[in-house]
Amino acid sequence: MEKFYPSVTEDEIKKERQKAKLLKKSSWWKRKISKKRCYYCGRQFPEDELTMDHIVPLIRGGKSTKSNMVPACKECNNKKKYLLPIEWSQYLESLNSSDPEKNL
Repeated sequence: MEKFYPSVTEDEIKKERQKAKLLKKSSWWKRKISKKRCYYCGRQFPEDELTMDHIVPLIRGGKSTKSNMVPACKECNNKKKYLLPIEWSQYLESLNSSDPEKNL
């Protein structure tokens, strides 16, 4: 099955990144990171080690809206990259199934 990537222009991505920068300065975002927890792995981190991640990546048509932005540790954000939520879930499941200690 071929992967489908919507055609998103550089201008659209630039516009959404600008919106994300504004959201990052908001009290809403400060409350989100004050919980000090990565949305994906659930581990705790200092606020300055959490990044802003688009659940649906910009390159895949995601927007910089509160419902699409979550705090993520750098490791999860770097590994997730441009994956959609279902693709990320499948990736995490594959890690769990290949971990021999989890299968005991």
